[in-house]
Amino acid sequence: MTARPQRARPGSPELQALVDELAERLGRSVAVDDPLVRMICTSRHFGDEDPVRIGTLLQGRADNSTVRYVLAQGVAQWPKPGFIEGRDDLGLLPRYVVPLRERGYLLGLLMVVAPEKSLAEQETEAIARAAEAMAAQMYAEHLAADTQKTDERTLVSELIDTNVATSAAARRRAMESGLLGDAEHVLVTVVQLCRGTEPMGQAETALWGTLEGFRQTRTAHGFIAIDQERAILLQLSDRASGPAEVAAQSARILEELTTFLDPSAAPVIGVGGRHLGLHNAWRSYEQSLVAVRAARRLPSLKSMGDWDLLREFAVLLQLPEHALNESLVPKPLRTLNEAGGGDRLRDTLRCFLEHAGSIPRTAEALKLHRSSLYYRLRQIQEITGLDLDDGAHRLTLHLGLRIEELLTTGDDLGA
Repeated sequence: MTARPQRARPGSPELQALVDELAERLGRSVAVDDPLVRMICTSRHFGDEDPVRIGTLLQGRADNSTVRYVLAQGVAQWPKPGFIEGRDDLGLLPRYVVPLRERGYLLGLLMVVAPEKSLAEQETEAIARAAEAMAAQMYAEHLAADTQKTDERTLVSELIDTNVATSAAARRRAMESGLLGDAEHVLVTVVQLCRGTEPMGQAETALWGTLEGFRQTRTAHGFIAIDQERAILLQLSDRASGPAEVAAQSARILEELTTFLDPSAAPVIGVGGRHLGLHNAWRSYEQSLVAVRAARRLPSLKSMGDWDLLREFAVLLQLPEHALNESLVPKPLRTLNEAGGGDRLRDTLRCFLEHAGSIPRTAEALKLHRSSLYYRLRQIQEITGLDLDDGAHRLTLHLGLRIEELLTTGDDLGA
């Protein structure tokens, strides 16, 4: 399931006319981008084009480095227009940027190429008048698009509903309206953000702009539901997606989000199990929520949790959030942690358990002589009071170690 970086949806003829009119009046290149710095409309060149503008015309959006640079200037939060500096290394000339807002909602960015980084008073006045008209036009278009997004969000929420009647009615309605094809396999992915510092709607815009490319891929057809800092991507395909394919998609989503959002957003992804039949969408969704918790709590996952790869963590992470605390760590393991040489002995115990109690493999992994390994294992048994030849005792210690892993990270989002 691969997708190219998405360009913004083309602007309406009305918006294009406003852009062209302003450009002709100024004799400067003008463009309107969405809040993610993806091109919506652009004028013809006036001899002031730069590599960024040319590349954007070809690709539909600037490269990630340029997008990061522009957003890092805080343009999405600017209360009034201003200039952004050019960057020779990016091939970017200075621009006069006007945030296009209506009723507090950032709709886009009006950009006027200004190599000299100055404008005459009559130019700024003309830009201000045009910006007001553009914002009004874009808000009307935003309301129409928002209705479609709301309908899609409602459909997804009903398809993943645990109520059989609700989900069945949603499937029937989607089938009758031609939204569903013959694909048999369902996969639900959840993207969760921390509450960041972006202006109203920026996080939602970033989530939508990132995930939109995965609604229609070579192998899958999808639906999106976004609610503030959380997004749900429901995909249908002719075959079940393998771990490598899912990991590549998740990595691509994270890369795009880190381009559009401040690092404080700290996005994580949870991928549910692969199931046959849309009637199992609710199951994949519930599993994706567990995978989100894993992605947040286990640094080794690099912000990407996949239910099919979680193993015992898939069980432990279904415990209520309030129950997932230090009290779950078995007393024998706590005693070992408090003993002298506890770290060394705990690492030995973990290696021993993860090699299924095999002395040769454990000794090899630790690069330790077998006699030294036996000595450490005897110490562990003496301190914990447990018998490492007893399967139940080994299970107690192994689960304790796994619980400790879950407790090493800070706040969880309660996904």
